[in-house]
Amino acid sequence: MSGPGFAVIGTVYNRGGLITRARGVLALSLAGAGILVWMAASPAGKREAGRPPRLSVSPAGLFADGYDTATLEIAGSPAGQPAISVSENPHAVTIEDITGGGGKWQAHLRAGVLGGRVRVRVQFPGAAPAEATLSLALDTRDTAGDGTPDFLRLDDPHDRQSFRRWFAFLGEAQYFQAPASRPPEIDDCAALIRYAYREALRAHDSAWAATARLPLVPAYDSVAKYQYPYTPLGASLFRVREGGFEPADLANGAFAQFADAQTLRRYNTRFRSRDLGAAEPGDLLFYRQAGAREPFHGMIYLGESLIHPDGKRYILYHTGPNGSDPGEMRRLTVEVLLNFPQPRWRPVAGNPSFLGVSRWNILKEGLQ
Repeated sequence: MSGPGFAVIGTVYNRGGLITRARGVLALSLAGAGILVWMAASPAGKREAGRPPRLSVSPAGLFADGYDTATLEIAGSPAGQPAISVSENPHAVTIEDITGGGGKWQAHLRAGVLGGRVRVRVQFPGAAPAEATLSLALDTRDTAGDGTPDFLRLDDPHDRQSFRRWFAFLGEAQYFQAPASRPPEIDDCAALIRYAYREALRAHDSAWAATARLPLVPAYDSVAKYQYPYTPLGASLFRVREGGFEPADLANGAFAQFADAQTLRRYNTRFRSRDLGAAEPGDLLFYRQAGAREPFHGMIYLGESLIHPDGKRYILYHTGPNGSDPGEMRRLTVEVLLNFPQPRWRPVAGNPSFLGVSRWNILKEGLQ
Protein backbone atom coordinates (compact mmCIF):
# COMPACT_ATOMS: atom_id res chain seq x y z
CA MET A 1 0.00 0.00 0.00
CA SER A 2 1.38 3.34 -0.88
CA GLY A 3 0.37 6.50 0.94
CA PRO A 4 1.09 10.10 -0.03
CA GLY A 5 4.78 10.31 -0.44
CA PHE A 6 5.19 13.31 1.56
CA ALA A 7 -35.82 -9.47 25.68
CA VAL A 8 -34.76 -8.92 29.48
CA ILE A 9 -32.98 -11.26 31.82
CA GLY A 10 -31.18 -10.11 34.93
CA THR A 11 -29.17 -7.05 35.72
CA VAL A 12 -25.71 -6.13 34.55
CA TYR A 13 -23.24 -3.89 36.36
CA ASN A 14 -20.88 -1.45 34.75
CA ARG A 15 -19.16 1.79 35.64
CA GLY A 16 -22.22 3.79 34.69
CA GLY A 17 -24.45 1.94 37.15
CA LEU A 18 -26.97 -0.70 36.22
CA ILE A 19 -27.92 -1.68 32.69
CA THR A 20 -30.86 -3.90 31.82
CA ARG A 21 -29.73 -5.94 28.85
CA ALA A 22 -31.96 -7.48 26.20
CA ARG A 23 -30.81 -11.03 25.82
CA GLY A 24 -33.47 -12.89 23.86
CA VAL A 25 -33.78 -16.56 24.69
CA LEU A 26 -30.68 -18.13 26.21
CA ALA A 27 -30.11 -21.85 26.23
CA LEU A 28 -28.50 -22.01 29.65
CA SER A 29 -28.00 -25.16 31.65
CA LEU A 30 -27.78 -23.43 34.98
CA ALA A 31 -28.77 -24.23 38.51
CA GLY A 32 -30.63 -20.92 38.87
CA ALA A 33 -29.50 -19.28 42.03
CA GLY A 34 -28.28 -22.58 43.47
CA ILE A 35 -24.91 -23.24 45.00
CA LEU A 36 -22.23 -25.37 43.45
CA VAL A 37 -19.48 -25.90 46.00
CA TRP A 38 -16.65 -28.38 46.37
CA MET A 39 -14.62 -28.53 49.56
CA ALA A 40 -11.22 -30.07 49.91
CA ALA A 41 -11.57 -33.36 51.80
CA SER A 42 -9.24 -34.26 54.64
CA PRO A 43 -7.21 -37.43 54.25
CA ALA A 44 -8.59 -40.25 56.41
CA GLY A 45 -7.26 -40.12 59.95
CA LYS A 46 -5.51 -36.79 59.45
CA ARG A 47 -6.67 -33.58 61.08
CA GLU A 48 -6.13 -30.47 59.00
CA ALA A 49 -4.85 -27.25 60.48
CA GLY A 50 -8.14 -25.47 59.81
CA ARG A 51 -11.53 -26.17 58.36
CA PRO A 52 -12.18 -25.06 54.76
CA PRO A 53 -14.45 -22.04 54.31
CA ARG A 54 -18.10 -22.44 53.38
CA LEU A 55 -18.85 -20.92 49.97
CA SER A 56 -21.93 -20.02 48.00
CA VAL A 57 -22.30 -18.41 44.57
CA SER A 58 -25.46 -16.69 43.40
CA PRO A 59 -26.41 -16.99 40.63
CA ALA A 60 -24.57 -20.18 39.72
CA GLY A 61 -24.47 -19.21 36.04
CA LEU A 62 -23.49 -16.03 34.20
CA PHE A 63 -23.94 -14.70 30.70
CA ALA A 64 -20.47 -14.22 29.21
CA ASP A 65 -21.12 -10.68 28.00
CA GLY A 66 -18.31 -8.95 29.90
CA TYR A 67 -20.63 -7.33 32.43
CA ASP A 68 -22.83 -9.94 34.18
CA THR A 69 -21.93 -10.55 37.83
CA ALA A 70 -22.36 -13.15 40.55
CA THR A 71 -21.84 -12.80 44.30
CA LEU A 72 -19.47 -15.12 46.15
CA GLU A 73 -20.31 -15.45 49.87
CA ILE A 74 -17.52 -16.73 52.12
CA ALA A 75 -17.77 -17.93 55.72
CA GLY A 76 -14.56 -19.04 57.38
CA SER A 77 -11.83 -18.21 59.81
CA PRO A 78 -12.22 -14.89 61.66
CA ALA A 79 -8.47 -14.38 61.42
CA GLY A 80 -7.19 -12.88 58.21
CA GLN A 81 -8.54 -12.12 54.77
CA PRO A 82 -9.23 -14.96 52.34
CA ALA A 83 -7.09 -15.44 49.24
CA ILE A 84 -9.39 -15.75 46.22
CA SER A 85 -8.21 -17.00 42.85
CA VAL A 86 -9.62 -18.62 39.72
CA SER A 87 -8.19 -22.12 39.40
CA GLU A 88 -9.99 -23.13 36.21
CA ASN A 89 -10.69 -20.93 33.17
CA PRO A 90 -8.89 -18.00 34.84
CA HIS A 91 -9.61 -15.44 32.10
CA ALA A 92 -13.36 -16.07 32.12
CA VAL A 93 -14.12 -14.00 35.24
CA THR A 94 -12.60 -11.11 37.17
CA ILE A 95 -12.71 -10.99 40.97
CA GLU A 96 -13.91 -7.58 42.15
CA ASP A 97 -14.96 -5.73 45.32
CA ILE A 98 -13.75 -8.04 48.11
CA THR A 99 -15.35 -6.81 51.35
CA GLY A 100 -16.06 -8.12 54.83
CA GLY A 101 -14.36 -9.18 58.03
CA GLY A 102 -14.72 -11.38 61.09
CA GLY A 103 -14.91 -14.54 59.02
CA LYS A 104 -17.67 -13.31 56.70
CA TRP A 105 -16.60 -12.02 53.29
CA GLN A 106 -18.12 -11.24 49.95
CA ALA A 107 -16.71 -10.78 46.45
CA HIS A 108 -18.23 -10.04 43.06
CA LEU A 109 -17.32 -12.22 40.10
CA ARG A 110 -17.58 -10.32 36.85
CA ALA A 111 -17.96 -12.35 33.68
CA GLY A 112 -15.58 -11.93 30.79
CA VAL A 113 -16.50 -13.14 27.32
CA LEU A 114 -15.25 -16.72 27.51
CA GLY A 115 -17.85 -19.43 28.04
CA GLY A 116 -17.49 -22.65 30.03
CA ARG A 117 -17.02 -23.76 33.61
CA VAL A 118 -15.15 -21.62 36.11
CA ARG A 119 -13.74 -22.82 39.41
CA VAL A 120 -12.95 -20.25 42.13
CA ARG A 121 -10.58 -21.20 44.95
CA VAL A 122 -10.78 -19.61 48.42
CA GLN A 123 -8.38 -20.17 51.33
CA PHE A 124 -7.85 -18.54 54.71
CA PRO A 125 -4.40 -18.50 56.34
CA GLY A 126 -3.70 -21.82 58.01
CA ALA A 127 -6.92 -23.44 56.73
CA ALA A 128 -7.78 -25.89 54.00
CA PRO A 129 -9.08 -24.42 50.72
CA ALA A 130 -12.52 -24.71 49.19
CA GLU A 131 -13.67 -24.24 45.62
CA ALA A 132 -16.93 -22.99 44.11
CA THR A 133 -18.02 -23.63 40.54
CA LEU A 134 -20.14 -21.54 38.19
CA SER A 135 -20.99 -21.77 34.50
CA LEU A 136 -20.70 -19.08 31.82
CA ALA A 137 -22.90 -19.16 28.71
CA LEU A 138 -21.19 -17.91 25.56
CA ASP A 139 -22.80 -14.89 23.89
CA THR A 140 -23.05 -15.68 20.15
CA ARG A 141 -25.31 -12.80 19.13
CA ASP A 142 -24.57 -10.27 16.40
CA THR A 143 -27.08 -7.57 17.30
CA ALA A 144 -26.03 -5.25 14.48
CA GLY A 145 -25.87 -8.01 11.85
CA ASP A 146 -22.52 -6.71 10.61
CA GLY A 147 -20.46 -9.85 11.23
CA THR A 148 -18.92 -8.65 14.48
CA PRO A 149 -20.05 -10.73 17.49
CA ASP A 150 -21.47 -8.87 20.45
CA PHE A 151 -18.82 -10.35 22.73
CA LEU A 152 -16.28 -8.10 21.00
CA ARG A 153 -18.38 -4.92 21.13
CA LEU A 154 -17.53 -2.37 23.80
CA ASP A 155 -20.94 -1.57 25.29
CA ASP A 156 -19.62 0.55 28.14
CA PRO A 157 -18.82 4.21 27.28
CA HIS A 158 -15.74 4.10 29.48
CA ASP A 159 -14.46 1.05 27.61
CA ARG A 160 -15.00 2.83 24.29
CA GLN A 161 -13.07 5.83 25.53
CA SER A 162 -10.27 3.61 26.84
CA PHE A 163 -9.99 1.85 23.49
CA ARG A 164 -9.88 5.13 21.57
CA ARG A 165 -7.16 6.55 23.78
CA TRP A 166 -4.97 3.46 23.62
CA PHE A 167 -5.50 2.97 19.89
CA ALA A 168 -4.55 6.55 19.06
CA PHE A 169 -1.66 6.62 21.54
CA LEU A 170 -0.15 3.33 20.41
CA GLY A 171 -0.29 4.35 16.78
CA GLU A 172 1.23 7.77 17.41
CA ALA A 173 3.92 6.34 19.69
CA GLN A 174 5.31 4.37 16.75
CA TYR A 175 5.82 7.61 14.84
CA PHE A 176 8.19 8.81 17.57
CA GLN A 177 10.03 5.48 17.72
CA ALA A 178 13.22 4.88 15.75
CA PRO A 179 12.41 2.45 12.91
CA ALA A 180 14.63 -0.23 14.48
CA SER A 181 12.63 -0.01 17.72
CA ARG A 182 9.24 -0.52 16.10
CA PRO A 183 7.63 -3.96 15.93
CA PRO A 184 8.87 -5.55 12.67
CA GLU A 185 5.28 -6.27 11.65
CA ILE A 186 4.58 -2.57 11.02
CA ASP A 187 5.49 -2.38 7.35
CA ASP A 188 2.43 -0.73 5.77
CA CYS A 189 -0.74 1.16 6.66
CA ALA A 190 -2.87 -1.91 7.50
CA ALA A 191 -0.11 -3.39 9.68
CA LEU A 192 0.06 -0.19 11.73
CA ILE A 193 -3.72 -0.24 12.19
CA ARG A 194 -3.79 -3.92 13.15
CA TYR A 195 -0.98 -3.42 15.67
CA ALA A 196 -2.65 -0.46 17.39
CA TYR A 197 -6.06 -2.21 17.44
CA ARG A 198 -4.75 -5.44 18.93
CA GLU A 199 -2.54 -3.78 21.53
CA ALA A 200 -5.29 -1.35 22.55
CA LEU A 201 -7.33 -4.39 23.68
CA ARG A 202 -4.63 -5.86 25.90
CA ALA A 203 -4.32 -5.56 29.68
CA HIS A 204 -1.81 -2.73 30.03
CA ASP A 205 -0.10 -4.04 33.14
CA SER A 206 3.56 -4.04 34.14
CA ALA A 207 4.26 -7.25 32.23
CA TRP A 208 2.86 -5.72 29.05
CA ALA A 209 4.79 -2.47 29.59
CA ALA A 210 8.04 -4.40 29.94
CA THR A 211 7.65 -5.90 26.47
CA ALA A 212 5.92 -3.06 24.62
CA ARG A 213 9.14 -1.09 24.01
CA LEU A 214 7.38 2.27 24.20
CA PRO A 215 9.01 5.62 25.02
CA LEU A 216 6.37 6.16 27.74
CA VAL A 217 3.29 4.35 29.08
CA PRO A 218 0.26 6.53 29.92
CA ALA A 219 -1.99 5.91 32.93
CA TYR A 220 -5.09 5.13 30.86
CA ASP A 221 -7.55 2.50 32.02
CA SER A 222 -7.51 -0.69 29.99
CA VAL A 223 -10.68 -2.01 28.39
CA ALA A 224 -12.51 -3.90 31.16
CA LYS A 225 -14.88 -6.12 29.17
CA TYR A 226 -12.10 -8.42 27.94
CA GLN A 227 -8.41 -8.40 27.14
CA TYR A 228 -6.80 -9.69 23.99
CA PRO A 229 -6.19 -12.55 23.27
CA TYR A 230 -8.70 -13.95 25.79
CA THR A 231 -11.78 -13.97 23.59
CA PRO A 232 -13.74 -16.87 22.03
CA LEU A 233 -11.83 -16.04 18.83
CA GLY A 234 -8.44 -16.10 20.50
CA ALA A 235 -5.98 -13.92 18.62
CA SER A 236 -8.07 -13.87 15.43
CA LEU A 237 -9.78 -10.51 15.91
CA PHE A 238 -10.40 -9.45 12.30
CA ARG A 239 -13.34 -10.59 10.21
CA VAL A 240 -12.21 -11.58 6.71
CA ARG A 241 -15.44 -12.62 4.97
CA GLU A 242 -18.89 -11.15 4.54
CA GLY A 243 -22.04 -12.18 6.40
CA GLY A 244 -23.50 -11.92 9.88
CA PHE A 245 -21.78 -13.69 12.73
CA GLU A 246 -22.69 -17.35 13.27
CA PRO A 247 -21.38 -19.69 16.00
CA ALA A 248 -19.59 -21.67 13.30
CA ASP A 249 -17.47 -18.57 12.61
CA LEU A 250 -15.55 -19.30 15.79
CA ALA A 251 -13.61 -22.00 13.96
CA ASN A 252 -14.32 -21.83 10.21
CA GLY A 253 -11.78 -19.18 9.19
CA ALA A 254 -14.18 -16.23 9.12
CA PHE A 255 -11.76 -14.42 11.46
CA ALA A 256 -7.99 -14.10 11.19
CA GLN A 257 -5.06 -12.25 12.69
CA PHE A 258 -4.27 -10.63 9.33
CA ALA A 259 -6.47 -8.27 7.36
CA ASP A 260 -5.49 -5.81 4.64
CA ALA A 261 -6.85 -2.26 4.36
CA GLN A 262 -9.75 -3.28 2.14
CA THR A 263 -10.78 -6.07 4.52
CA LEU A 264 -10.53 -3.80 7.54
CA ARG A 265 -12.83 -1.34 5.84
CA ARG A 266 -15.40 -3.83 4.49
CA TYR A 267 -15.83 -6.24 7.38
CA ASN A 268 -14.48 -4.60 10.57
CA THR A 269 -15.60 -0.98 10.33
CA ARG A 270 -18.64 0.91 9.16
CA PHE A 271 -18.85 4.03 7.06
CA ARG A 272 -19.33 7.15 9.14
CA SER A 273 -19.17 10.16 6.85
CA ARG A 274 -17.33 11.81 3.96
CA ASP A 275 -17.00 14.87 6.18
CA LEU A 276 -13.75 14.81 8.15
CA GLY A 277 -15.46 16.90 10.83
CA ALA A 278 -17.36 13.76 11.89
CA ALA A 279 -14.15 11.92 12.82
CA GLU A 280 -13.27 11.12 16.42
CA PRO A 281 -9.88 9.95 17.72
CA GLY A 282 -9.38 6.33 16.75
CA ASP A 283 -11.50 6.53 13.59
CA LEU A 284 -10.03 5.57 10.23
CA LEU A 285 -9.77 7.31 6.86
CA PHE A 286 -9.80 5.09 3.78
CA TYR A 287 -8.78 5.73 0.17
CA ARG A 288 -8.94 3.80 -3.07
CA GLN A 289 -6.39 4.92 -5.63
CA ALA A 290 -7.38 3.47 -9.02
CA GLY A 291 -4.48 1.94 -10.92
CA ALA A 292 -2.20 1.54 -7.90
CA ARG A 293 -0.57 -1.83 -7.22
CA GLU A 294 -2.34 -1.93 -3.86
CA PRO A 295 -5.18 0.57 -4.28
CA PHE A 296 -6.64 0.61 -0.74
CA HIS A 297 -4.99 2.71 1.92
CA GLY A 298 -5.90 3.49 5.53
CA MET A 299 -4.99 6.27 7.94
CA ILE A 300 -5.63 6.79 11.67
CA TYR A 301 -7.37 9.96 12.79
CA LEU A 302 -5.58 10.98 16.00
CA GLY A 303 -7.28 14.26 16.76
CA GLU A 304 -5.04 16.25 19.09
CA SER A 305 -1.74 14.59 19.87
CA LEU A 306 -1.65 12.57 23.09
CA ILE A 307 2.15 12.79 23.21
CA HIS A 308 2.91 16.37 22.19
CA PRO A 309 -0.39 18.28 22.41
CA ASP A 310 -0.25 21.59 20.57
CA GLY A 311 -3.91 22.26 19.75
CA LYS A 312 -3.60 20.87 16.23
CA ARG A 313 -5.38 17.81 14.85
CA TYR A 314 -3.29 15.02 13.34
CA ILE A 315 -3.61 12.10 10.96
CA LEU A 316 -1.18 9.18 11.08
CA TYR A 317 -0.25 6.56 8.49
CA HIS A 318 2.51 4.36 7.13
CA THR A 319 3.32 4.99 3.48
CA GLY A 320 4.00 1.31 2.79
CA PRO A 321 6.89 -0.07 0.72
CA ASN A 322 7.75 1.20 -2.73
CA GLY A 323 10.25 -1.03 -4.49
CA SER A 324 13.39 -1.17 -2.36
CA ASP A 325 12.12 1.69 -0.18
CA PRO A 326 10.44 0.20 2.96
CA GLY A 327 8.32 3.30 3.43
CA GLU A 328 7.93 5.34 6.57
CA MET A 329 5.57 6.66 9.22
CA ARG A 330 3.96 10.02 8.54
CA ARG A 331 2.04 12.29 10.90
CA LEU A 332 0.39 15.25 9.16
CA THR A 333 -1.89 17.93 10.51
CA VAL A 334 -5.42 17.94 9.18
CA GLU A 335 -4.72 21.28 7.55
CA VAL A 336 -1.72 19.95 5.64
CA LEU A 337 -3.61 16.91 4.37
CA LEU A 338 -6.62 19.00 3.34
CA ASN A 339 -4.29 21.06 1.18
CA PHE A 340 -2.00 18.24 0.07
CA PRO A 341 -0.28 18.95 -3.28
CA GLN A 342 -1.76 15.76 -4.77
CA PRO A 343 -5.54 16.29 -4.64
CA ARG A 344 -6.23 12.54 -4.68
CA TRP A 345 -5.03 12.38 -1.06
CA ARG A 346 -7.18 15.19 0.26
CA PRO A 347 -9.90 13.93 2.70
CA VAL A 348 -12.75 15.91 1.14
CA ALA A 349 -16.13 14.84 -0.22
CA GLY A 350 -15.23 16.03 -3.71
CA ASN A 351 -12.28 13.65 -3.96
CA PRO A 352 -13.48 10.38 -5.57
CA SER A 353 -10.45 8.54 -4.15
CA PHE A 354 -11.44 9.40 -0.57
CA LEU A 355 -13.80 6.71 0.75
CA GLY A 356 -14.64 8.62 3.90
CA VAL A 357 -14.35 8.24 7.66
CA SER A 358 -15.00 4.78 9.11
CA ARG A 359 -15.52 3.65 12.70
CA TRP A 360 -14.68 0.28 14.24
CA ASN A 361 -17.64 -2.09 14.59
CA ILE A 362 -16.76 -2.73 18.23
CA LEU A 363 -17.50 0.95 18.95
CA LYS A 364 -21.02 0.83 17.56
CA GLU A 365 -23.42 2.37 20.07
CA GLY A 366 -27.12 1.95 20.79
CA LEU A 367 -27.20 -1.86 20.95
CA GLN A 368 -28.16 -2.22 24.61
